[in-house]
Amino acid sequence: MAENHVKATPQLIVIGGSAGSLEVILKVIPALQLHLPVAILLVTHRKPSNDDILVDLLNTKSNWPVKEAEEKEPVLPHYIYVAPADYHLLLEKDHSFSLDVSEKVNYSRPSIDITFESAAEVYGPSLVAVLLSGANADGVEGMKRIRRLGGYCIVQDPATADVEYMPAQAIAQGVANTILSPEGIAQFINELFTAG
Repeated sequence: MAENHVKATPQLIVIGGSAGSLEVILKVIPALQLHLPVAILLVTHRKPSNDDILVDLLNTKSNWPVKEAEEKEPVLPHYIYVAPADYHLLLEKDHSFSLDVSEKVNYSRPSIDITFESAAEVYGPSLVAVLLSGANADGVEGMKRIRRLGGYCIVQDPATADVEYMPAQAIAQGVANTILSPEGIAQFINELFTAG
């Protein structure tokens, strides 16, 4: 179900997920073509004690370099960035990261909503957001902002999600431009840069 097309060449793809999303991420990331001219940012709900585990795991599965996003670090293409545990991750106008320790949103820090909303303000139509499996509605409000500012929203098909609540909420509230399986998400991202 592809409602409309991406309006501008993507500069940033933000993937958000909670319970059940790691399995999807581990399908999508290895399937991405090596030299896509875009940065990818992962925002997942995870425990602070597992700080390095996700980055280390993704580095073994990915053809791209994977690193945790750092304060004031510029967002560069060809990298996969991971939002640090227990920080909200924001994007600044100069296309750098900013870390924030304000209150949890949707019981989460990092909050997918906060990163989606911040990225929408900076990247506008050159932002693609992906919302995966999860047990709360984090990400839905952020996708509303992304749509208003011209970005493109992909939602995992709830039938393929371990925990369907998060993608189902996004679909119910009408923020999905397209609904895809995990395999379809990787294919869609790759085709963004190969379509004539």
